[in-house]
Amino acid sequence: MRTLAADDSLGQVLLDGTGALLAYAAVGLVLFIVGFYMTDLATPGRLITVIREHRNPNATLLACASTVGVGLIVAVSIFASGGDLLEGLTRTLVFGGVGIVAQTVATLVFDKLVGISIKQLADDAEDKLEPAAVLLGVANLMIGFVTAVAVY
Repeated sequence: MRTLAADDSLGQVLLDGTGALLAYAAVGLVLFIVGFYMTDLATPGRLITVIREHRNPNATLLACASTVGVGLIVAVSIFASGGDLLEGLTRTLVFGGVGIVAQTVATLVFDKLVGISIKQLADDAEDKLEPAAVLLGVANLMIGFVTAVAVY
């Protein structure tokens, strides 16, 4: 019977895998932060202030949808990266970053074409969830999904 300590190859595989996991998690965190600030740029006003202080449900829904879209882009970028660790991390960072920019631009274009004002939704004085915010939230999810598939 062999133990983990006695099996150097298994120990090395676990060590290497753990290192790769932590490296991809760090790159993913950087991309999530970039994605949040890209969403912030696309939203009138300071997004975190609109969510925390104004407690606007429309801005919260749009931020959540964008974050899930970014998550899809990052996850598919990691899945598609392959190769050695450095190559995979680089591909994830580049494709994830480009995917986030593409998602932001596509979201702004969609919003303009549909004719829904993100500014009005984020500054809604009544602070009630609007059907337009749900539409834009689902659109953000789908734009993230399509962008993620394009990365693959």
